[in-house]
Amino acid sequence: MPKALVIDDNRMVADTLCDMLGILGVTARPAYSPRTALECLKTFTPNVVLLDLNMPGLNGLEVLRYLKRDPAFKDIPVVVVTSDPLPQTAWEARNDGALAVIVKPATLESLQAALHQAGVA
Repeated sequence: MPKALVIDDNRMVADTLCDMLGILGVTARPAYSPRTALECLKTFTPNVVLLDLNMPGLNGLEVLRYLKRDPAFKDIPVVVVTSDPLPQTAWEARNDGALAVIVKPATLESLQAALHQAGVA
């Protein structure tokens, strides 16, 4: 079964995304902060990462850049899930290595499409 790491500082959003991924056949683990996510990655290797952008401390783009620089994580597809609908935000996320961008609220269909694009479902 494929695995996902969901990084979002909003617990309700992270937990809902994990539930939705479960419906799609993906085992998902939430991380409620970027630092928690980086700790989690020491022992958990996901097939895909779902990443919020607007978080305190490290923002999502900083996390994305870190993942894409690190040889251990650079090949893991990252799907940005953000409340920011601006085309510039999507462009910047893709430019920094995101495979796809979903504007919140995510739907089962948008998640399924992103997972398919990531080769996970």
